[in-house]
Amino acid sequence: MAFNKRSLITLGILGIITLAAYYFFAKKGITYIWHWEKIPEMLFYYGGKSAEDAAPRVRMGILMMGFVLTLKISIASTFFGIIIGTIVGIARLSKEPVTRWLSLTYVELIRNTPLLVQIYIIYFFVGSMLRLSAFTAGTAALSIFAGAYVGEIVRAGIQSIHKGQMEASRSLGMSYAQAMRHIILPQAFKRIIPPLAGQFISLVKDSSLVSVIALADLMFQGQQAVARTYYAFEIYFTVAFLYLVMTFTLSMATQYVERRLAISD
Repeated sequence: MAFNKRSLITLGILGIITLAAYYFFAKKGITYIWHWEKIPEMLFYYGGKSAEDAAPRVRMGILMMGFVLTLKISIASTFFGIIIGTIVGIARLSKEPVTRWLSLTYVELIRNTPLLVQIYIIYFFVGSMLRLSAFTAGTAALSIFAGAYVGEIVRAGIQSIHKGQMEASRSLGMSYAQAMRHIILPQAFKRIIPPLAGQFISLVKDSSLVSVIALADLMFQGQQAVARTYYAFEIYFTVAFLYLVMTFTLSMATQYVERRLAISD
């Protein structure tokens, strides 16, 4: 996947800022001994499975295990967030007052309360009643949170399609659901890809909040590693870099999809 000019410029600026910050703090005379040699074993290491399994194998370290869990919860939350958001976005445009007001209540309630509070409520209150695991509760909280924002994005995307297309579809004998599925939504999703990408990039970063319910994601594992080794700078820089890998990859994938869809236009 080729990087475009804007992405390369952004990376260059970030690199310059990083080097400038490092030079500034080095000149300030911070007496800190770096231990970057300890970081690779927190990502991958050689080790046997048991006393009988003496052959060394490459295994994931503590930070990489957190990275994988963060990736899983982000993918799951994105998937369910799209489903919830699509339903909510369509419901926001419903002619039924009850459906419209219920969806509006959901959107306003979720968007105007902190995500951290929502995670606590779902984990300690709903999760205790339904016996949900920390992973399920965390995924549910992030999905519900993302669904409210995606719903508004989908609503705006649908409203951006000229109403004449719906009228033409209905005149050809399509039902409302068929017209929405085959005519309106495909065009709307093409238009809302950039804001959706921004929302899901934010969701990846917001997933770090699930560490408060002892879910061993990347942030939680980083905190545990710092508590054991006291290598705070090295570990948190590595954690930030791993989050950057996820978000930058998503950003590049979105730009690729946009270019592919632009060809069809």
